[in-house]
Amino acid sequence: MKVMEAILNRRSIRRFTDKPIAKEDITSLLRAAMMGPTARNCQEWEFVVVRDKATFKKITSVHPYAQMLAQADCAIVVCGNTQREHAPGYWMADCGAATQNILLAATALGIGSVWLGVYPNQDRMDGLSAILGLPPHVKPLNIIALGYPNEKKEEVDRFDPAKIHLEKW
Repeated sequence: MKVMEAILNRRSIRRFTDKPIAKEDITSLLRAAMMGPTARNCQEWEFVVVRDKATFKKITSVHPYAQMLAQADCAIVVCGNTQREHAPGYWMADCGAATQNILLAATALGIGSVWLGVYPNQDRMDGLSAILGLPPHVKPLNIIALGYPNEKKEEVDRFDPAKIHLEKW
């Protein structure tokens, strides 16, 4: 699948089959994530790969919009290590770029995914940090639920020329 095809076909998938995702494919997703750009090349991302259903259940107790984890085969929690920041405050953007790479790579591999926001909701951050045993300097940005799609989403075209401003507003 070409890059533009993955970008145009990516959808938030919340229903998954029970087909397991190969370990090699998870590694490919993480490799794609780590190719994302970062401010001053500090690469402050950290990833927690979760496959345990009991952990998924705990996560749903602190994240009200994570119910699809009950069907997911895997989740990747994208975190920022603030001790690695060379440019304070950029970890969110840098980890967001890594997240987008995971979402696009998953689409290219035929894997469904959905981004579940954690940061800046302090209750979700604290709850997830406790469940996963994150050290205080590691901040969870989001959870990406992954699995083979058990739903088909309609094509959408979000291109809106009215949102484009040339030279000035």
